[in-house]
Amino acid sequence: MYKSKKPYLYGTGRRKSSVARVHLFPNGTGAITINGRDIDDYFGLDTLKLIVRQPLVTTDLMGKVDIDTTVSGGGVTGQAGAIRHGIARALLEMNPEYRPALKAAGFLTRDPRMKERKKYGLKAARRAPQFSKR
Repeated sequence: MYKSKKPYLYGTGRRKSSVARVHLFPNGTGAITINGRDIDDYFGLDTLKLIVRQPLVTTDLMGKVDIDTTVSGGGVTGQAGAIRHGIARALLEMNPEYRPALKAAGFLTRDPRMKERKKYGLKAARRAPQFSKR
């Protein structure tokens, strides 16, 4: 735990090009704040909110911890995955006994899939220029 006004646990989550810095405050009310906004204001889709809350549901800590997150880069789905990864890592700092449940659910594994680089002679990573028969 770090020394601050309120003691918290820290976890860094990554997914695609998104990076999330998660501050987990034990003995909280269940509030999740992302970039200074409530989770309901930040994510429009319910599936993204569900992704973020998955580690808390797995460890039965829903409504028992407060989470303050700063996330940058990527799109909304990548950001939700990065936050989930960061929450899982912070929960592991809180109690190492959560490791088997989080590992089995796949929340501790950093998803290595990234955007494929553009190749020369092509319009994108694999998209070739169209040609016409004459």
